[in-house]
Amino acid sequence: MIRKIFDKTFWKFIVVGIINTLVGTVVMFFCYNWLHFNYWFSSAANYVVGSSISYFLNKNFTFQNRDRSWKIVIKFIVNITSCYLMAYGIAKPLVAQILSGVSRNIQENGAMLVGMCLFIGLNYLGQRFFAFKKRKAE
Repeated sequence: MIRKIFDKTFWKFIVVGIINTLVGTVVMFFCYNWLHFNYWFSSAANYVVGSSISYFLNKNFTFQNRDRSWKIVIKFIVNITSCYLMAYGIAKPLVAQILSGVSRNIQENGAMLVGMCLFIGLNYLGQRFFAFKKRKAE
């Protein structure tokens, strides 16, 4: 099972992830720190932008999925939304508790970093084994 998770598909996912994480992170911290949008809007903006990049690159390059149905788009959106809500929903109270003595700004920047890390792990598993899962015939 471990070899199945950490094969060449995993490394392709990492490359795509670096690209969309860099773009999305810039969007998120720009929205939060310069435009002064709140935690949820800023982190969501990251995933709207990053997930758009991720969908096309992971579908075609990483998982080489040729399905053109709306079903795959819906599965991708369900996966991204679930991973986002879980990762950032866990990160915000966790980091707030750990960094309870510091400013809200530092807590929320830290929570966004922790949320990103949680999201990456959950998202890989969700895309690999749910959203872009290969059918038995492939």
